[in-house]
Amino acid sequence: MTGRIELHCHLDGSVRPETIRRLAAAQDLTLPGPVDKLAVAPPSCRTLPEYLGYIDIALDVLQRPEALHQVAVELVEDWAADGVGHGEVRFAPQLHQRAGLRLEEVLDAVDEGLVEGSRRWGVTTSLILCCLRHQPPRISAEVARLALDRRDVVAGLDLAGDETMPGAPHREAFDAAHAAGLPVTIHAGEAAGADSVWEALDVLGAQRIGHGVRSAEDPALLSRLRTDDIVLEMCPTSNVQTGAVTTPAAHPIDTLLRQGVPVTVSTDARTVSNTTLGREFESLRAMFGWTAAQERECQDNAGRGAFRAP
Repeated sequence: MTGRIELHCHLDGSVRPETIRRLAAAQDLTLPGPVDKLAVAPPSCRTLPEYLGYIDIALDVLQRPEALHQVAVELVEDWAADGVGHGEVRFAPQLHQRAGLRLEEVLDAVDEGLVEGSRRWGVTTSLILCCLRHQPPRISAEVARLALDRRDVVAGLDLAGDETMPGAPHREAFDAAHAAGLPVTIHAGEAAGADSVWEALDVLGAQRIGHGVRSAEDPALLSRLRTDDIVLEMCPTSNVQTGAVTTPAAHPIDTLLRQGVPVTVSTDARTVSNTTLGREFESLRAMFGWTAAQERECQDNAGRGAFRAP
């Protein structure tokens, strides 16, 4: 495998605006405004839920197998153009059932698209399924069962969504994942503070943390992350947009890397944040004076934390 590794990328947040436009036309859906305004977030959002709202327009057009297949293929193409050699993509299949698709049909459409994209462009991929904090725990249990039934294509289980809502009610789903040896990553320490990261580790058994920016507030937590080699999937542009940090210069990623915390760099949502992995590293070089050495350290962390070996 050559190229960079990306661990944190949401499929529905990375749909090309032109693809949204074309899918809407093909499905006779009228867009309520210019797609660039609907799918791309401003540099600063007031809240994490406001940022997440920019995914809604993509969800509107991703209710058919052929649409899901197409955007999965295109994501792999975009990874290849971005110099990514291995990408882990995540999505919540339960959000793609408005037209009556079964969870298995949703998963198959995305998996087949990733396989086709990998065959065309040589990028290896892994697929992570997301449970959602705002949904009933029974739905999370269904997603976990799907993941366990399809271990042939699913590499991990995630908990995403509004971090003002606790993760503990979804413990059954993650206990099932652990019992079956399925790796777990949890969104935490973004909208919520360090306590949410502790919950992710001690209640839900996270092996990686999605974002984890606010871990920097708790020295004891940083020690735990170092000791247990818990990889943080940081997404600098997105972390500013969602208000997890106030400005790019205030992002703790440089300090944490220097302190030996295993941080990594990802895009989060390529379209919503209007970014690429290359652009993220360029920004870090400009902001903190990073060189190839810092990027290599982040990439080593990502390779070690990947749920399926690149």
